Amino acid sequence: MDFTSFLKAPEINVKIVTYRDIFQDKAMIENRFGEEYRNLSAVIKLDPSDFKQLSVKKGDSVILKNSFGTVVVIAEESGYEPSHKGIAYMPSSPWSNMLVSDETGGTGVPRFKDISVTVASAKGQKVTELES
Repeated sequence: MDFTSFLKAPEINVKIVTYRDIFQDKAMIENRFGEEYRNLSAVIKLDPSDFKQLSVKKGDSVILKNSFGTVVVIAEESGYEPSHKGIAYMPSSPWSNMLVSDETGGTGVPRFKDISVTVASAKGQKVTELES
């Protein structure tokens, strides 16, 4: 047995900001359960420094957890300037919604723009299926 199998995978805390994407919307209209929609929706865009800290590469699966849910998505580099370490971006989708609090503070509107999660590598795991 390899010694590294006993080490815990690196984790980081990030705040997720959700956004709408026209290409994702088009794919959803064509087939909400299709591969194209999943590929455009089940992603998290991270700062390059967050990639290094997590020891993951573009296209690797990562697990996002908070007290409201857990989801596996694909990690992508955001490409945004300037650096935004600790801030991640996800398209508004069922995958990001799994992490949204049901607490609305009396407004009736969930907080989609300020989602705190822990991110860790999920190597070998598949993206969370919509049915689950």
